[in-house]
Amino acid sequence: MKIFGVSCLLFFMTTLAFASDTVHNSLDYAQVQYVKATQSANGTWCFNTQVRHNDEGWEHYADAWQVVSSKGDVLAERVLFHPHDNEQPFTRSVCGVNIPSDNNLVTVRAKCNLHGFGGQTVTIDLARSEGKNYSVVR
Repeated sequence: MKIFGVSCLLFFMTTLAFASDTVHNSLDYAQVQYVKATQSANGTWCFNTQVRHNDEGWEHYADAWQVVSSKGDVLAERVLFHPHDNEQPFTRSVCGVNIPSDNNLVTVRAKCNLHGFGGQTVTIDLARSEGKNYSVVR
């Protein structure tokens, strides 16, 4: 019997978690509500992302969101350094994101410091000008 190495097992578990169809609609999970993706003249992308979460101070708040390729690679991460108790939903940006030329689909997902990922995500087709909960500007 072959035993998987720790890194292989972690990759497998991460892939399963990302591929999961379970979406928690509760605001206990960070929810991505809308994304505007804008391509710069140099070819990189800027993602303006609107997140909603039931922030309750430092004990429970949305602490990051990511842009993830269709292969599961994290292309960018915006760390949120404080709660947004009185600003819901809130919009933050990350720019200078390189998207591989063979990848037109990216997913934006958000997490909180208590529950992790699991809320609503937005999948963006960068070849289209708009879709459900997103717009693309080239």
